[in-house]
Amino acid sequence: MLSFNNVEFNYKNQPVFSDLSFSIDESEFVFLIGKSGSGKTTLLEMIYMNILPQGGYVQFDKFSSDTIKPKILPELRRNVGIIFQDFKLLEDRTVYENLAFVLEITGVKGKNLKRKVYQVLSEVGLAHKQKNKIHQLSGGEQQRIAIARAIINEPKLIIADEPTGNLDPETSNEILDILTKISARGTSVLFATHNYGLVKKHSGRVIRLKDGKAENVDDVNSI
Repeated sequence: MLSFNNVEFNYKNQPVFSDLSFSIDESEFVFLIGKSGSGKTTLLEMIYMNILPQGGYVQFDKFSSDTIKPKILPELRRNVGIIFQDFKLLEDRTVYENLAFVLEITGVKGKNLKRKVYQVLSEVGLAHKQKNKIHQLSGGEQQRIAIARAIINEPKLIIADEPTGNLDPETSNEILDILTKISARGTSVLFATHNYGLVKKHSGRVIRLKDGKAENVDDVNSI
């Protein structure tokens, strides 16, 4: 479903990836770890092809970084839900409007739009907050709305870039539980994090970025 194949990438002669290879299967939950500067965010951007490899290629579903055309990028990105550490919600709009906006730009309207918004809000436990403005929500609630936004188009893959970085431990566990349920339903999840406590509580596979390459971590107690 997703594979990195001998990927090479440098920033201004600063090596980031060298012969980077790994794959993720459908409905698999995978943690992505590594020191600051190891390239986690760069890797995530390569999945939705905001950054392209300088060598090798990234394959996501039917899309390849070798052959992708700009006009195809919107189709690719509809199949990837993205969750950020800082939420990136529209502060001047209500919860409902934040989610409806995502559907409107893909042509969903009327009763189908309302049904989808209610469905994803129920999934994250915030159907009663749909009329609230974003600033009226706690950090944990805002991240739940960000998750609802990420899943509303029923993507094949969720990528989460430090989604619990600004949250307390209890709320972080709640976010992990929600993403685990989404994965169990059939959506792949790639969860980039520095929170090794969360990693050790979960049975998902762990990939570590180190020295420009990706390695599977067999013993989470070693991280």
